[in-house]
Amino acid sequence: MNRSVHRIAAVALLALAPLAVAQQPAPAPQVALPDFADLADRSSPAVVNIRTTARIGAHGRGMQPSPELDENDPLFEFFRRFFPPQPGQPGQPEGPRRSPAPREVPRGLGSGFILSADGFIMTNAHVVEGADEIIVTLPDKREFKARPIGADRRTDVAIVKIEATGLPTVKIGDPNKLRVGEWVMAIGSPFGFTNSVTVGIVSAKARETGDFLPFIQTDAAVNPGNSGGPLLNLRGEVVGINSQIFSPSGAFAGISFAIPIDEAMRVGDQLRAQGRVVRGRIGVSIGPVSKEIADGIGLAKPQGALVSSVERDSPAEKAGVEAGDVILRFDGKPIESSIELPRVVGATKPGTKSTMQVWRKGKAIDLQVVVAEMQPDRTPTRRGEAPAKPQNGGANALGLTVSDVPAERLKELRLRAAVQVDAVEGAAAAAGLRQGDLVVAVNNVEVQNAKQFNEFVGKLDPKKPATLLIRRGDQSTFVIVRPVEK
Repeated sequence: MNRSVHRIAAVALLALAPLAVAQQPAPAPQVALPDFADLADRSSPAVVNIRTTARIGAHGRGMQPSPELDENDPLFEFFRRFFPPQPGQPGQPEGPRRSPAPREVPRGLGSGFILSADGFIMTNAHVVEGADEIIVTLPDKREFKARPIGADRRTDVAIVKIEATGLPTVKIGDPNKLRVGEWVMAIGSPFGFTNSVTVGIVSAKARETGDFLPFIQTDAAVNPGNSGGPLLNLRGEVVGINSQIFSPSGAFAGISFAIPIDEAMRVGDQLRAQGRVVRGRIGVSIGPVSKEIADGIGLAKPQGALVSSVERDSPAEKAGVEAGDVILRFDGKPIESSIELPRVVGATKPGTKSTMQVWRKGKAIDLQVVVAEMQPDRTPTRRGEAPAKPQNGGANALGLTVSDVPAERLKELRLRAAVQVDAVEGAAAAAGLRQGDLVVAVNNVEVQNAKQFNEFVGKLDPKKPATLLIRRGDQSTFVIVRPVEK
């Protein structure tokens, strides 16, 4: 009897087994990794090594590496090989103290790629900056002295030229078609090891690390010496120039940045044509628009560039731009964030009359601005002002004690009206306001004097934040303050 029961149970289990197998999900298809060998073979002949030298003499002109690197430092071997100690430095015997004769010393190493068969090469500006001699080595071991055509520090792009013909060239791709997660290849000379190939994926696009460049972030291994080398897609097209790494040690740490090739080519075309880059400017300092600021000034969403100050006698001032304006469009192009404005204006030819849309006091208005040529950056001057005597009995619902601003000071600051903050407490202090700040407007309403300001603040809804336009030194910005009931 028992044997019969066991036999039935076994049959039942066997009958259920096919059903269990049928219910299991089908295995995912196997995706093979791309073969990078053919891509490397096609692209490497157009990638060059660039080394530079500087002349030093009795006065020590030229860059000298630090002799104090620890042996465990990732850059120790690099400096040991390419920057050997000079007489008088650790590791070398002391000789007679006399002025050395001028001589060429190694200055740096980098990479580049050939744009044209007649020898135009693109690299990073920091690779060739300050060099007295630029030596380009091709993969076939031929060496050429290169002459600089032009360099642009703002975008870190440079063009050099060697006298040669029939050279292999790279193909230029479209970085706008890159997708996060897509495979990319970097070729260069990390630590002097020429034509090294590394691969990775696109980690992020439009990564902002500077005013004029939305970088491509990758995890392809990039190290010192890779600078100026190409970043390629799987079609063998250059989509970027390897330019920067994020690293606490100076060596690869999983994050590297490449200049999008379309931006670099625009710069390179100008460098080849005229040796420098001409950019437009309008003369404003700007900042981002947060959601709270957008809500406070009536914008449908956080967008545009918030004007914090307007340079005197600048195109923006002549056009009527005011601190506190939000620039929404320039020359027909929408400005979604503040980082886009410098690129759009910079790409505009000086002398162009452009229409600029700004948001002011709850509505959009159009201004006409004539774009000027960008000059070297200037540091704004700031004037310290002693606070005037308070003209009211104490802090209002925002926690501010204010006073009127003398007419002569308003004229100097080119303000129609404002009140000066004499004391700060409560909500205003928590929001970051300081003694000496000027309050220009509240919730898009201009402040006329201390009396009007306090009356207006007294009518604010204590459940809603107030948006204050503040002038501090030469800069203006919006500050969100939540009033408290008294």
